[in-house]
Amino acid sequence: MAALVFCGTPRFAVPTLEALVHAGFPVRLVVTQPDKPRGRGLVLTPSPVKQSALALNLPITQPESIKNNHEFRSQLASINPDAIIVVGYGRIIPQWMIDLPRLGNINVHASLLPKYRGAAPIQWAIAQGETMTGVTTMRIDAGLDTGDILLQKEIPIAATDTAETLAPTLAAVGADLLVETLHGLQAGGIEARPQDDAQASLAPILKKEDGRIDFRLSAREIRDRLRGFQPWPGVFTSFRGKNLHVWNAALSQRSLAPGELLAEGAGLFIGCGEGALEVLEVQLEGKKRMAARDFIHGYRPQAAEKLGS
Repeated sequence: MAALVFCGTPRFAVPTLEALVHAGFPVRLVVTQPDKPRGRGLVLTPSPVKQSALALNLPITQPESIKNNHEFRSQLASINPDAIIVVGYGRIIPQWMIDLPRLGNINVHASLLPKYRGAAPIQWAIAQGETMTGVTTMRIDAGLDTGDILLQKEIPIAATDTAETLAPTLAAVGADLLVETLHGLQAGGIEARPQDDAQASLAPILKKEDGRIDFRLSAREIRDRLRGFQPWPGVFTSFRGKNLHVWNAALSQRSLAPGELLAEGAGLFIGCGEGALEVLEVQLEGKKRMAARDFIHGYRPQAAEKLGS
């Protein structure tokens, strides 16, 4: 069995770490981000990967930086791993790490590369209206998710999927695919293939402003962004000078001007560039989430009142 070093931080990486251990791969070291202050009390909290590694009784290190960290470099050199596994670690892998293991640095990426290279592939795939995505195992090189592809697995995106519901499915598929990849590499049965850069698209890290609703887009495009950008930044606009998050909405054939509100009975509709949205759940700045009927009852939107202005 190949000796491994595992680098990862978020919950998405946990199934892969657990699958490696359960498959019998010796994980000599787990590398994860330093504990971060979280919550109202800013209590130092370990990453999900650290919590999993502790439960599995695995050795852990949490370097602040890795590129010019001589102590960390010596530690990895002494382990002399056959492969370094990288899943959402959150640091750029330096060339000395890329060159260290005989099987390379192997990444589990939540898209069908070369599509959606970058930090937020699940979110952007949904936000762009894709109906199919998947997981890729690849060898890391000096570029941004540009390394040679090892294995891929396709997964459909359901019309009701959000980034929150799809991520656990992709994490589980990625865990199994990584184990399959390692077995294949050890047996010499996988032929790495280069990516076609001409087919590449980017999935950059999300910014809050990505969630601001542009009502010139079609209702379907806005709803796709609503699904993709959960739980953060969500999609939002402004209502009477305050931010208004739209947390759930359905497509509607109502004919309204872009951004125009229509309250009809318990229904709340917003016009878009094409079609309209029936808003099901909203959250006004400083308030809790509420159903559309409660918003109508509390704020009584006026005829032809517009959002975002």
